[in-house]
Amino acid sequence: MSVTSTSGKQSVEHDRSLPQSLKRGAIQRCPACGSGALFKRYLKVADQCPSCSEELYHHRADDAPPYFTILILGHFIVAGVMMVEDYFRPSYWLHALMWVPLTIGLSLWLLPRVKGALVGLQWALKMHGFGGAEVVEDSTCTTRPKPAKALE
Repeated sequence: MSVTSTSGKQSVEHDRSLPQSLKRGAIQRCPACGSGALFKRYLKVADQCPSCSEELYHHRADDAPPYFTILILGHFIVAGVMMVEDYFRPSYWLHALMWVPLTIGLSLWLLPRVKGALVGLQWALKMHGFGGAEVVEDSTCTTRPKPAKALE
């Protein structure tokens, strides 16, 4: 499926393949073109792709990248701890000396890749302003209950 991107001054046709977008995001590249950098800092997504000018600022990754990082890494670390304990039975200080830096290092390595893949997923599925229908909140909505005044 092709979609015309109206971001920037040029009009570019993008194929929104889900596997390709996930892969491009995971290698920290623009999900639209695959050549521009997705992040301008460690976890700060660039406002626009420097190559194709695709707008990236409206992604909504929120708490999903840390959640998936913990979910993925937790399976490997816990399995590794249990396997090392079963085969070698090292003391607890050696476990801590081994697993704490490994866990921190792998978490810091995996987190931007997971976030990039999630931004790629949102782009491919046209979520949160990546070419899909926009939801506009009405500021004059009166259906929400008003906060009660504080008792004195």
